[in-house]
Amino acid sequence: MISSEALSKIRAIVLDVDGVLTDGRIGYGSGSDIEIKYFHVRDGHGLKLAQRAGLKVGILSGRKSVSNEIRARELGFDFCYQGVLNKKEGFLQLARELDILPEECMYIGDDLVDLPPMRMAGFAVAVADGIPELDQVADYRTHLKGGRGAVREAVEILLKGQDRWDSVIQRYYS
Repeated sequence: MISSEALSKIRAIVLDVDGVLTDGRIGYGSGSDIEIKYFHVRDGHGLKLAQRAGLKVGILSGRKSVSNEIRARELGFDFCYQGVLNKKEGFLQLARELDILPEECMYIGDDLVDLPPMRMAGFAVAVADGIPELDQVADYRTHLKGGRGAVREAVEILLKGQDRWDSVIQRYYS
């Protein structure tokens, strides 16, 4: 059962990238060290809807990648923490810089490194293909896989739980 009280307190969405915003695969072009990643367009649109609802949105990634920077800039993320090897400390730092409490964040992850911020988050989400250990701390496990709409699914649950969904999608019915 999803706690509507917990959802009502969420002011920011914090995302892992590889395995959450992407399917976890990383490719390299011939003779290039620039990573190739694939992001799902509906995840991006869902995050824009969250921003329109007044939520802060951004990434907390252990890897540093030009692809991450491009996607964060393209979507107008409020924060972009990369190369964060200690996600617990990174999560606490971004909360301080956003002037919010860790429990005012929804965190979406897929692997062991995501356990510490998921424990502190007000609403912790594991993607469908995330490791089983996340079930110990996750408030919700998506039906969709990472990079395949899982983020959009979680955003819809959040916005509907905060009674913001109808107002942010109204523009599409006008």
